Amino acid sequence: MNSRAWALVCAWLVAIIYGVTFTIAKDVMPKFINAFGFIVFRVGGSTLLFWLFTLVGERFGFVPKEKIDKKDFPRIIACAFFGVAFNMLTFFKGLSYTSPIMGAVLMVTTPMIVLILSAFIMKERMKADKMLGILLGLAGTITLILYGKSTINASNAFLGNLLVFINAVSYGFYLILVKKLMDKYNAFTFVKWIYTFGFLMVLPFGFNEVQEVNWQVIPTAALLKIGFVVVFSTFLTYLLNLISMRQLKPTTVAVFIYLQPFFATVFAVSLGKDELNWVKIGSALLIFTGVYLVIRKK
Repeated sequence: MNSRAWALVCAWLVAIIYGVTFTIAKDVMPKFINAFGFIVFRVGGSTLLFWLFTLVGERFGFVPKEKIDKKDFPRIIACAFFGVAFNMLTFFKGLSYTSPIMGAVLMVTTPMIVLILSAFIMKERMKADKMLGILLGLAGTITLILYGKSTINASNAFLGNLLVFINAVSYGFYLILVKKLMDKYNAFTFVKWIYTFGFLMVLPFGFNEVQEVNWQVIPTAALLKIGFVVVFSTFLTYLLNLISMRQLKPTTVAVFIYLQPFFATVFAVSLGKDELNWVKIGSALLIFTGVYLVIRKK
C-alpha cells in the first residue's frame, strides 16, 4: 500500500472514530461522570501521552528536537484556551444535554465559522456564493438549535445544541491562531504545551466532579469508553490526522469531516441511542449546502 493510500485509510479512521465518539461519550455522561470531570481525564490523559510520545520520538529520531521561542507562548496559551479548555468544556457539556446526531451535525459548521472569523480578523474578502453559504448554514444551525428537540438521549436539546455551536466557534478561533505555530514548528513541539496549559485551565472546573466519581459502581464497559475517548478520540486521531495531512490536500482532508455526522447517525440509530426526524434532516441539508458553498473552489 502506497503512502497516499495509507493517508486515505487514516482519514477514514479519523472520521469513524469521531463519529462513534459522540455516542460513546454520551453513554458515560452524565450517568457515571459529569462533563467537566470527563474533560479533566481526557485532557490530562492526552497530555501525558503527548509528552511520552514526544520524548520517545526525540530519543529515536522521528520527532525533531526544537525549542519554543518565549514570544510564542502567549499564542500557545490562547490556543490552549480556544482549542482545548473552552472548546472541550462547551462541547462535552453540550453533548451531555443534546443527542449524538445533533451534536455531530453542528460540528460541521466549523469551516463556515473559520471563514467568518477570517473575514473579521484577517480582513479577507467574501464572495457572494460564500455569503449565501454562510446564510444557509446559519439558517440550518438556528433551526437545529431552536427546533431540534429529541425525545431520546437529550435532556435539554436547546442548551446542548447552543453549547456545541459555541464549541465550534471556539475551535474556529483555534484553527486561525494555530496556523502560525504549524508554519514554524513541528506539531509535537507545541501540541504537548497546548494540552499542558489546557489541562491547567480545565482542572479548576472539573476537579470537584472528579472527586465525586464513584469508581466502585462504574462498570468495566464505562471505564473502557473513558479510555477510548482519551486514547483513540484524542491522541490517536491527532497522529492519524498528521499522517493524512502530509499526503493529502487540505480540501481532501476537509471532505472527511462531513462523514462524521454520517457515522455518528449510523452508530447512534443502530444502538437506539438517537432518532432521525425531518428537523434534523432539513437542518443538516441546509448546513451541508452552506459548507459546500463556503469551501468549494472555482
